[in-house]
Formats: sequence, C-alpha cells, structure tokens
Amino acid sequence: MRIALIGTGNVGRALAKAWAAAGHDVVLGSRDPSAKEDLAKELGVPVVGLAAAAEHGEAVVNATPGTESVATLRTAGATALAGKLLIDIAVGFTEEPHGLALSHPGVSLGEEIQAAFPEARVVKTFSTMDAIVMTAPGDLTGPSTVFLSGNDPQAKQTTATLLTDLGWPESAHMDLGGIETARGQEHFALLFMGIAGALGSYDFGLQVVPHRSNE
Repeated sequence: MRIALIGTGNVGRALAKAWAAAGHDVVLGSRDPSAKEDLAKELGVPVVGLAAAAEHGEAVVNATPGTESVATLRTAGATALAGKLLIDIAVGFTEEPHGLALSHPGVSLGEEIQAAFPEARVVKTFSTMDAIVMTAPGDLTGPSTVFLSGNDPQAKQTTATLLTDLGWPESAHMDLGGIETARGQEHFALLFMGIAGALGSYDFGLQVVPHRSNE
C-alpha cells in the first residue's frame, strides 16, 4: 500500500521505517524536504513536500504536533486528501502554569480533522502509546490494546490491516465507534504522562481486561 506520513518526528520516522520493512511503499512528508536528505538516507524512505506526500498516499498518516495538525494538513491540500484514509495519531498539548494540558479538551483533534476535511475518511488510533510500542508491541511483557475511532467501517478495516503489519494481532484491536470516541483516546494522554512518570519510562501498553461474564 502507498503510505504517506505527514511529519518527520520520532513517531513519523518509526512508523515509516516499520511499514517500509513490512513491504509498503512509504514516503515522509515535510515542509522542507531538502533539509531532510540525511533522514531519507538513514531510513531508506523518500522525504518529499507535504503536497507530494498527500498525493502519493493511499493512506495518509497525521504524525504532526496536534496543535499544528489542521493547518499542516491544509498545506498538504484538501483535494489530495479527499476520499483517502487519513489516520490521525496526534495529540495536542499546551503549556499551562500547572503543567501540560490538552489543546482539544472539548472536541477531539480527530473530530476537528474530520470536520476540516469532510471528504477524507479519518480514523484515530495509536494515540495511547509511544512510538516504540506502536512498532514493536511484541516487546511488551504481555498483550496490549490498540483503539480505533472513525465513521467509515472500511477505513477502520484498512487501518486494522496496517496495524497487523506492525505486529498488532486482531485480538488486540478495539473498535470504539464513531470519530467522536477519539475524545477518550486523546484524553488518555494525561493519564499516559502520569503512568510514564511513575514507571520512569514511556515504553508500556494499555490492556482492556473484561469481566468474565463479558468474555
């Protein structure tokens, strides 16, 4: 599958390398691709402009800072995103006197992206974990859960297939429902930071453990 990752940070790099290793045709999208030549050599993945990346991808992945995501995707182009699977994994934070706060406390970033690009098929996932866990779930000491939120069932199914390519078995997938359920995924980020502080590490997963009567 042709996959375009918008954003060249740790998450974008990790996913680009992992999906390329799984056999997908991957590009990274950057505002300044000429400054990322060393990155392209390091990963073995082309780094192109935002618009070129969006045109390339059958699936487009938003791996940008959440506070900048809508504006960055607009630069990539609404026309290029129309009809495509748009996987949103971003969470936005603001610096407040009491510490980090969500930049989208009422309506999720996933919902804002779906509203800004109504012809795209937005699926929220991977926002409850670190990049290392996204690409190597088998390194955890036990099973973990990955969540999906979105309005288009086929888009979620395609996303699920891409998750299995990264080592996430179907048994680990939990479909939460429509894109409005992305609020829960994003709000977990605050608990994520607390757990990371307690563990002294970001490399952990979350598992949903049902009651015996619900198995």
